[in-house]
Amino acid sequence: MIKILNVTKLTDYKWLNLYDVEYLTAEGKTGHWTFASRKTPQSAGSPLVADAVVIIPLLKDGRKRKLVTIKEFRIPLGDYEYATPAGLYDHNETAEAVAKRELKEETGLKLTKVLYVGPACVSSAGLSDESVVYVVCECTGEVNTDANEGTEDITVDVLDLEGVRALRNSNNKISAKTLPFLLMFDAMNKIAWPRHMRQENAWPRHMRQEKKLVVPVEEQRG
Repeated sequence: MIKILNVTKLTDYKWLNLYDVEYLTAEGKTGHWTFASRKTPQSAGSPLVADAVVIIPLLKDGRKRKLVTIKEFRIPLGDYEYATPAGLYDHNETAEAVAKRELKEETGLKLTKVLYVGPACVSSAGLSDESVVYVVCECTGEVNTDANEGTEDITVDVLDLEGVRALRNSNNKISAKTLPFLLMFDAMNKIAWPRHMRQENAWPRHMRQEKKLVVPVEEQRG
């Protein structure tokens, strides 16, 4: 097993920093690895602490649902990325609170129901220790980008199933965090979150309360 010997901070910026890791292999050889982090790196073997929330917003359109996506200019790409809304945690926020805030800021839509909150999962372990939580939700309202910051260049797209398939098959730069959902909806032949994966089904049946299977965010935070 590889052993971490030392972690050295190489930069001192506000949002993101580089670290050098000295490690020891099972054969007794030492090596160095440089990675980026938004936080003070955790000790080896520590549980993941999510940096950000990735939102999968399903806009209600009668009895159907549409997928809300964004086209955002990304400086490292020098081009637009096609993704879904996302944002960093602020202090001790819950994942649901981050999703509600970022969805409103980036798209103008109101989160109305949380369908699923996932565990923290790793984004790109070869480059960074960043981890994210997925929040799948329903939303309502009219799209607008009035709350976007001056450094954000965002266009909101609301996709039906054909739009999902068109994006999946395009040559656009699609986020790796978004593509699996495009593939899932395409395979399901509809835009919906599977019932057996909804938040209420995490509870044993005998502990569920009638009419309170999914609690709106406003009630959860109250």
